[in-house]
This record gives sequence, structure tokens and C-alpha cells, in this order.
Amino acid sequence: MRLREAHARSAAPIAPLLAKELREITSGRALWTMLLLVCPLVGYSFAQAVSLYSESSAAALQSPVLARSLSPLDGILVPTFGAFYVAVTLLFPFVAIRVLGQEKESGALRLLVQLPYRPSTLIAAKFCAVLAAWLMVSIPALSALPAWAMLGGHLAAPETLNLLFGHLLYGLLAGAIGLFAAVISDNSATAAIVTLAVTIGSWVLDFTLAGRSGLSAWLAQLSLTQALRPFEQGLLSAGLVLGIAAVIGGLAALTVVWLPPGTPMRTKVIRSVSCVLVVVIALTVAAQSRASLDLSEDRRNSFSRADERLLATLRRPLVIRVHLAAEDPRYIDLRRNVLAKLERAVRDVTVILAGDRSNVANPSDAYGQIEYVYGDHTDVSRSTSPREILPLLYALAGARPPAAGVGEEYPGYPLVVSADTTLLWFFGGLPLLIVLAWWRIRRLPPDKGSLVHQGVKP
Repeated sequence: MRLREAHARSAAPIAPLLAKELREITSGRALWTMLLLVCPLVGYSFAQAVSLYSESSAAALQSPVLARSLSPLDGILVPTFGAFYVAVTLLFPFVAIRVLGQEKESGALRLLVQLPYRPSTLIAAKFCAVLAAWLMVSIPALSALPAWAMLGGHLAAPETLNLLFGHLLYGLLAGAIGLFAAVISDNSATAAIVTLAVTIGSWVLDFTLAGRSGLSAWLAQLSLTQALRPFEQGLLSAGLVLGIAAVIGGLAALTVVWLPPGTPMRTKVIRSVSCVLVVVIALTVAAQSRASLDLSEDRRNSFSRADERLLATLRRPLVIRVHLAAEDPRYIDLRRNVLAKLERAVRDVTVILAGDRSNVANPSDAYGQIEYVYGDHTDVSRSTSPREILPLLYALAGARPPAAGVGEEYPGYPLVVSADTTLLWFFGGLPLLIVLAWWRIRRLPPDKGSLVHQGVKP
């Protein structure tokens, strides 16, 4: 009997199940309401970003030095998709909750689990519906890309695709949180409260523990806001991608564990603990990965190509002992301009943060010093500029500094333009199309019993 049941579950067609999930998520009001709300939010952010970018460009057109600081990634894409990020954080979980919460409230979930599908297959279909919903709600933000191009703006494909990929991962993460909250809650309202507690709680965690060291720094990395920052800087980090994928997979596994209504609570708890342990191990492994790609057009996350080639030849361990507190602005500059780049370029580098809050209140003579140890050679500096630190490292390694590269400077893309006309699209044209699509879908005949009609019987 068990073999026959397993064969029926494996032979059940997946297409009717996917069609059912897509039909249900597109027939609800949550998805279309969010779409209508995202349009003016993204449109206003895009228009404001273009306005500020144009004001900066007006002065930069007369100065090549100022022009190099104008990047569409920082000036246009990040602010525009930042508004989309807020909408996904606060609204998208409600869309994901509806995928499972409505069936649980109506009792249809008990019938759903009796169909010849494994629980993992059911959750996979619901994740596909969540992915389709994210693609739909991202239409307003995606439409800002051709709008910027039509205004004459510049877009670099690698950094733009990297940013989109980061928002996709974040959207799936928010959807996974919503699905798990729905499966462990009695109703959609409780699931919404649980989800908002996680998302808004991560904001509080980020603001409270930002700039701390030790355990506080590790806890701050758990904030959802930390997931997008590398992508917004044009950095594709293998460890971050693996970590987000591990959390999404763990939440999906927990949702599968808690989906069947008849499973004993003891069994669910034991399986949940196993899932959490696997996720923790995966996050630990991901945290050890330093592999990353700098996809930003201005190479903000890297030294010059000549410097990176020379730094890659350093074979001995490089130890950097920093006598600064984590919240000290000098350490933040050093971290952004030197340390993060060295960790990507040098094979064996260790950074030791020797300062703390007591050093800030009662600074000693050593506070502010940065000690560099390469092999048997040691040197000390107080500078946070790569122009002074790189020659120091080359001297420790006995290497000649490379010649300055020609043509590697980022030109910048100043553009003076008005985006007022695009507001007609975000406030008028696109919402009208959304309302028409919603009206058309609601007029479609109900597809009752489609799973049974296509040969899938409970």
C-alpha cells in the first residue's frame, strides 16, 4: 500500500497544482492592492532621485572631478529600489501569507494534504506562486529602468542585474517568512503580526547594534537590512548568497514540517530542531566564504587592477591590528576603504580589532594606531587612506609599487534632466493597466475542481 501511495504521489502531475496556486494568488485583492500602492511610491522616489541627480550634475558638468562621483547606481537605482524594498518588507508578506493562510482558515488545507502530492511538492508550488507574485509587484520598479534609459540615463548591466538579483533574494526571503508564519499561526491576522515582528524587529536590531563589535556585530548581521547592502554597493558575495539561500531553504523546510495537520507536535518539534541545526551549519560555512565579485562599474569595492595583481602575489600571512573602537568613524573609513578591499585581494589576511568603548573615553597613546605585520616585518600607521597604506604594505613585502593604470578612472555620468513626465506613467498609465488586468482576471470563469478534472483525485 505504501509503495502504491508513493508511486501515486510521484506520478501526480504538477501542472494542475501550479495552475491552482497561480489562480488563487492572482484572484485575491492583496496582490493587486500592493501593486497599486507600489506604483506611486516607486514613481515619487524615482522622480525625486532624478531631481537630486540633476542638481548634482549641473555642477559636475563643469568639473570632471565632481563628475566621477556621479553614479546612476547610487543616484537613481538604489533610491528607486529602496522604495520598492520598503514595500516588499511591509506589504509583500501579506501577499505570501494569503497563499497558505486562506486555505488554513477555510479548512481547505486538510483536503489539500490528502491530494497525491508530497508536502514538499505542495510547498514548492506555493513558492512558485510567491515568486510569480514578486515578479508582478516588481513591475513598477522594473519600469523605472527603461524610463531612466529613455531620459538619456546610463545603466551598467552587471551592477544593475546584481541589484535586481539581490532584491529577488530579499523578496523570496520575505515570502518564506510569510509562508512559515502562516503555517504556524491559527489565522492570517496572527501570521501578519508574527511577520511584522520579524521584519520590523530586524530594523530595530540593525539600528541598535550598528557599529558594535563582538557578539553584537554578529547579531547585527542577522538583520534583514544587511542582506541588500552589498548588492547596493555592486558586490556579489558568495557567502551572502549562500547564507540567504540557506535561510530560505530552512524556512521552506520548516514550512513543510509544520504543514500536515495530523502530525504529532513532538515529531514536528524534533524535525524543526534538525532543520535549524542544518541552517546554522550552512550559515557558519557561508560566513567563512570570502569569494566575491565586484560588479560595480566604478570598482568601488576594489583597488586598481595593478594593485590587486600585486597584492594577490603576497604569500605570507598579513595581520592587521587596529587600535580603534568599532563605532569610531576612522575605523569605519578604514574598513570601507582598505580592510574590506584587502580581504578580497590578499589570500591570507587577519584583522584584529583591539579597541573598545573604554579606549574612546580614555584614549591611550596607542589608540588610533594601525599595526601591520607581514612575516617578520612590522610597521605602524594612523592613516586610513589606501594611498598611504598600500605603499607601506609593499615596503613590508619588499615589492615595488605598480605603475598607475591609465584609463581606469571612472568617468561618471552627469545628466541634467526632468522626470516629471514619468509621473504620468507611475500615477496614471501603469495603475490603469493594473486595474484593467485585475478586472479581466476577476471576469475569468472559476476553475472549480481543476485538480480532479485533470486526473488528480484525493
